[in-house]
Amino acid sequence: MSEHVLPYLMREKGMYSPMRFFIQRVKEARVTIEDRVIGQIKEGMLLFVGICEEDTKEIGDKLIKKAASLRIFADDEGKTNLSLKDVQGELLIVSQFTLYANCKKGNRPSFVKAGNPSMAEKLYQYIVKQWGLYCPYVAQGEFGSYMHVHLINDGPFTILLDSEEL
Repeated sequence: MSEHVLPYLMREKGMYSPMRFFIQRVKEARVTIEDRVIGQIKEGMLLFVGICEEDTKEIGDKLIKKAASLRIFADDEGKTNLSLKDVQGELLIVSQFTLYANCKKGNRPSFVKAGNPSMAEKLYQYIVKQWGLYCPYVAQGEFGSYMHVHLINDGPFTILLDSEEL
């Protein structure tokens, strides 16, 4: 069965969870592991990436293109008319399987819709690499690690993109 058909069939059966990008416009951000900075940016975007089992490189490409084109930065008149590229902003990408938290039953979230770690890590690394086509400075967290994320949110301005809505 084609990898393009599988997400469609799973969506029809209510089993599909779209890839998710949780975007925050920031003045600065950094991610640390055990007090060691592993990724840091100045003004730009902090991007949390959630990957489910059915996600593909094509879905990642679609979300990257959309996120890179978002006009969420202010122009000289204070209107949000500029993209990350327009403001020469930087990007910090952090993997976050908890974007798939299901809290319908009980009080402990379930994460069964998140992608298995080996598949998700490969797709995450692909996404980091592809962002280099749109942004000259891309920093990243460490996949699967316990991290502290420090940020100064600009706005606040936060957007959730999911592949099912594009």
